[in-house]
Amino acid sequence: MNTRVEAGSWTVSDALVARLTEAGVDVVFGLPGVHNLGLYRALARSSLRHVAVRHEQAASFMADGYARLSGRIGVAVIIGGPGLTNAATGIAQAYSDSVPVLILTSTVALADIGQERGSLHDVKDQALLAAQISGRSVTARSGEEALRALDRALADMAAGRPRPAVIGIPHDVMEASFEGASVSAPPIVAPAAPEVLVARSAAIIAGASSPIAVAGGGALGAAAEFASLAEATGLPVVTTVAAKGLLPPGHPCDLGSGLSRGEIRRAIGAADVVLAVGTELGESDLFLTADHEAAGLSSEAPVHGRLGARGALIRVDIDLSVLTAGEPTAVAILGDAKAVLERLRDTVPAVVSEVRTARLAAVKGLMAQRRDGLTPLERKHVLVLDALSEAMGPDGVVVSDMTQIGYTGCTHYRAPRPRSWLFPMGYGTMGYALPASIGAKVSSPNRLVAALVGDGGLLFTVHELATAVELGLPLPILLWNNDSLGEIADFMRARGIPEIGVRPRNPDFLALARAFGAEARRPDSLGALAEAIAEALTQPGPTLIEVREDASFLDEPKT
Repeated sequence: MNTRVEAGSWTVSDALVARLTEAGVDVVFGLPGVHNLGLYRALARSSLRHVAVRHEQAASFMADGYARLSGRIGVAVIIGGPGLTNAATGIAQAYSDSVPVLILTSTVALADIGQERGSLHDVKDQALLAAQISGRSVTARSGEEALRALDRALADMAAGRPRPAVIGIPHDVMEASFEGASVSAPPIVAPAAPEVLVARSAAIIAGASSPIAVAGGGALGAAAEFASLAEATGLPVVTTVAAKGLLPPGHPCDLGSGLSRGEIRRAIGAADVVLAVGTELGESDLFLTADHEAAGLSSEAPVHGRLGARGALIRVDIDLSVLTAGEPTAVAILGDAKAVLERLRDTVPAVVSEVRTARLAAVKGLMAQRRDGLTPLERKHVLVLDALSEAMGPDGVVVSDMTQIGYTGCTHYRAPRPRSWLFPMGYGTMGYALPASIGAKVSSPNRLVAALVGDGGLLFTVHELATAVELGLPLPILLWNNDSLGEIADFMRARGIPEIGVRPRNPDFLALARAFGAEARRPDSLGALAEAIAEALTQPGPTLIEVREDASFLDEPKT
């Protein structure tokens, strides 16, 4: 319930919550504790909605899912010390994948910072601890410092490469009266790309015989510009997982998110020009799965973790550090992807129809190779993924965990639009999907949202089923169960290592889900699977849908 703030009782926490509200924040995820009650007093007399979690790691994951789907800042409120270390995995995941997550956390009392007197929740240097996994980390020792830190964090996330910020506030400062005012920091304006570099890049692309583009998460806001440039030139576009859906499925220039596939990497190696926009070209997007290694398909791709571009590499990014690292670059443009692609679109001449037709035919051929190259395990996955895609429709969102069916989905799930496939790619943590899908659904209640999990990853954060039940979210949780840590087991077999620690004892997942108050299903056919997903999307609460890897309906028909 919102409460009037009595005269003279305006606190530092009230000022922080007011600033969040001014910035458009409408939801915070969190867990109250004895040291952050000042913030909770302020939340209680504000218009912000609070979503209570069962574990602080889930708070950071929910804020991440909220931010990835909505494009807005995801906020978590937690205690310092154990709360921060619990949330650290989610913060690090957001840092790795450039997600705007804001963490407000308590610290020990102002006079106890750095004193090591055994204070409750004490950390030797909390800001330093969080600095290793965030874009900005501060301990604010006064109300003015706290507001200034918040303003700077919001400005950082509004322009530039969005990364999480952690603001620690001593618990006595949180409750201190506050009469000051804070001047909002001016927004950071992305540098305008030098025309000479745009012109040079346009000339290189125009003179290419076999160019190809790689679009990353930094290009999510430039889908229309990418599409118009590609359509005018027949430019094939392959995306990272973060940019999946940048071009719609079936677009004649779309190579999908297939950077881990040998045929795509060979095409990149053969290209005379590679345009890379909004991507650090990180190892995780170029990773070869255990299934491919076990099947002896590793030799199909160039060196593991390397793009393998031999032609002229043109890079566009908002982050200078990306432009100065990695593979040799012919042209490096520091700037916003949308603005740079607009200029390139207006500068690169359209190609003659014969060239465009040949390039589009090459795209079609590569897409056919990708589908034909499925392993037996991937074919099982694709049956399930296709059923999921059909049920979710053109506006659906799938939040996947680090799990074998998710790895297949990174390449083969038909993402209908940007921000419709959310995946913890860079840091690669398990346990992401369930809490992140809750955050995503809270951010966009009118969108259909589903979680895709493995049996191992679900047990990392299964307690958040209680949160989904409490919120009454119509959330299908599609569980791929192979009673193992399947990816690691496959790697062990492929490398001749005896299996150790990859066959844990699983619970009865259907009974576990029902114990939390969720619905539970185990379909016995693809038709029943589709029906279960469709029904789950209409329920007043989550539904766990278990699909076993050894289910007979996933077996290929015998000839």
